[in-house]
Amino acid sequence: MKHIHLLLLPLMLVFLSILACKTNDPMIQERSIPPAGTTADTNPGNPNLSNRVRIRVGTGTFTATLVDNPSVTAFKARLPMTIVMKELNGNEKFMDLPTSLPTSASNPGTIQAGDLMLYGSSTLVLFYETFQTSYRYTRLGRIDNPTGLATALGKASVTVTFELE
Repeated sequence: MKHIHLLLLPLMLVFLSILACKTNDPMIQERSIPPAGTTADTNPGNPNLSNRVRIRVGTGTFTATLVDNPSVTAFKARLPMTIVMKELNGNEKFMDLPTSLPTSASNPGTIQAGDLMLYGSSTLVLFYETFQTSYRYTRLGRIDNPTGLATALGKASVTVTFELE
C-alpha cells in the first residue's frame, strides 16, 4: 500500500502542473507549442519563415507584409491567433496580449491605414485610418491593400484571426 502512495504522488504533481499551465483566456486562442527540437532551421517547410500574414475579419481577408525584427519573430511564434480586438479612437483596434514581446519603439509621425504595430510591449494595434501621432510604436508590418479594412473592422469590438501564409 505504501508503494502505491509513492507512485500516486508524482502522478498527481504532474497532473496539477499541467493544469496550472493551461490558459482559460477566451480573448485569445494561440496555436499549440511545436514538438521539442522543431525550429525553422530543422523544419525547412516551417511557415514561420514567411514574412506574410493573412488577417481575417468577418468575411474579409487581408494580407500584410511583416518587417524583420525580434518583435515580429516573437509575434509569428504565436500564430495562428484568433483574438477579439477592441475599438479605440475611431481609428484603431487593439488587444492586450497575455505576454510581452520584444520592443524597438519609435515615433512614426504618421500612422497609415493598415499599419500593424505594437504599443508598449504587449498591446497589438491594427490601424484602419491614417492620422498624425506623437506616440511611440514598434512596427510589425502593414496590410498590403487596406481598401475595405475600416468597413470590415467596423466601429465595435471584432474577432480577428492572424495566420502565416
